[in-house]
Amino acid sequence: MFEQLGLIGCGLMGGSFALALKRAGLVKRVVGYSKSPSTTEKARQLGVIDVEAPSALLAVSGADVVLVAVPVAATEATFKAIRHLVDRDMLIMDVGSTKRDVIDSARRALRENVGAFVPCHPVAGKEVSGVEHADPDLYSGKQVVLTPIEKTQVAQLAKAEALWDALGCHVLKMSPEAHDSAFAAVSHLPHMVAFALVNAIVSQPTGPDFLSLAGPGFRDFTRIAASDPKVWRDILMANRQELLEQSRLFQSSLAGLEKLLESGDGEGLESLIGQASSTRARWRMGKK
Repeated sequence: MFEQLGLIGCGLMGGSFALALKRAGLVKRVVGYSKSPSTTEKARQLGVIDVEAPSALLAVSGADVVLVAVPVAATEATFKAIRHLVDRDMLIMDVGSTKRDVIDSARRALRENVGAFVPCHPVAGKEVSGVEHADPDLYSGKQVVLTPIEKTQVAQLAKAEALWDALGCHVLKMSPEAHDSAFAAVSHLPHMVAFALVNAIVSQPTGPDFLSLAGPGFRDFTRIAASDPKVWRDILMANRQELLEQSRLFQSSLAGLEKLLESGDGEGLESLIGQASSTRARWRMGKK
C-alpha cells in the first residue's frame, strides 16, 4: 500500500494507472498535475485524482510513488521540475515506449537520486487519448517491460515489480538497448507503415473512393494510424536510429516481394507468404 501517488500527466496512461491503483486498494491518495489545468480539473471531477496540484513539483510533494506519464520529449523537463523534492526512498516510474532517451534524461536531471527511478514501458494503450478515456483495466493482462540501469536501487526495482504484478501485469526485465531495438521492430515500425499506407492511399485522386471500399482487413491493419500525432512524432524521433534500421530491413523484404511480382514468380511469392503466415500463426498461438 502506498500513501500517495504523485501523478504527472493525467491523460489516458496516467489516468488509467491511477484508477487501477485505486481499484486495487494500492494507494490512499492521488495528487495529479497536467500541463493543461482543464485536464487536471477534469481528472479530479472524474475521480481519477483526489487533489489537483498547481505544478509538477507540488504533485511530488509528500508522494512515495510517482508516475511520469508525459510525452517522451517532455520527460527531461519534467524530471528537472521535480528533482528538488525527489529522494531515494521514492519510487519513480515512467510509461514511455522508448527507454534510452528517457534514461539519459533521468541521469542528467535526477543526478544522485537517479537510483529511485525505475524505467517502465507498459505495452498497452488505445488509439484515443485523454483522461476521459482512462480505464482501470488498461494494464490488466498486459506486458510491462522494466529496464533498470546500474544505479537503479534494488529495493525500488522490487517495489515496481510488485506494483505492476498486483495490477495483473506480466513483468519483464531487459536492457534499455534491447528494449529500444525490439520495439522499433514490433511497435514503432508498424505505426510508421500504417501512417505511410494511409497517406499513400489518400494522396491519390481516387483515394477517398478506395477507402469507401475498405473492409475489416484494412480496418485492423490501419487501426494504429489513428494514434495521437504528437505522441508518435516524439516516439519515432526518439528511437529514430533503431527505427531507420528496421525500416531498411522492411524495405528490403518488401522489395523481395515486388521482385517476385515483377517476374511473375507465383511459386516464390507463395513461399514467402507461407513463411509469414506460419510465423504469424505460431505467434498467435503462443500469445493464447
